[in-house]
Amino acid sequence: MSREHASRRLPVIVTFVVGLMLSIMPLPEALAPLRPDWLALLAIFWAMQLPRTWSVGSAWIVGIILDVSYGTLLGQHALALCVIVFITVRFHLLMRVFPLSQLTATVFALLALYQFLLFWISGVASVSAPAIAYWAPVITGTVIWPFLYMFLSGVRYRARAGR
Repeated sequence: MSREHASRRLPVIVTFVVGLMLSIMPLPEALAPLRPDWLALLAIFWAMQLPRTWSVGSAWIVGIILDVSYGTLLGQHALALCVIVFITVRFHLLMRVFPLSQLTATVFALLALYQFLLFWISGVASVSAPAIAYWAPVITGTVIWPFLYMFLSGVRYRARAGR
C-alpha cells in the first residue's frame, strides 16, 4: 500500500520541482516578463485532479518555497496560490466536465485573480513593478494551459496505470 501511495505522489512532486526550476530559471530581460506562472498552473491542475491530496496546504508550502526562491514578501505567493487552489478545489467537479476551451477560460480567470492578488499585496507593501510584469504571465499561462493540461493528463494516466 505504501509503495502504491508513493507512486501516486511522485509525478506531482516531480512536476512541482520542474515547475519551480522553470520559474526561477534565468531568462533574457526581454522575455522575463512573459514567463508563465508555472507553479500556479500546476497547482490548478493538481488541485482539480487530486483535490483531497493536493489542496490548500500544499499550495501554501509551494507558495512559501516560491516566495523564498524569488526573495519577495514572505507569504505573498503563498496567499495567492491558496486562494486560487481553494476556488479550484471548491469547483473541481464542475471544472472536470468543462470542455478544454471553457476550462482554458476558467484558468484565465484564476490566473488573473492570482496576478491581481500579487499586484494588490505589492501595492500595499509599496513595491512597484511594470504592468506587463503582472499581466503578461496571465496571457502566456492561458496560451500554454491546453498543452500543459494534455501533457499532465497523460502523465497522470501513466502513473495511475503503473507504467
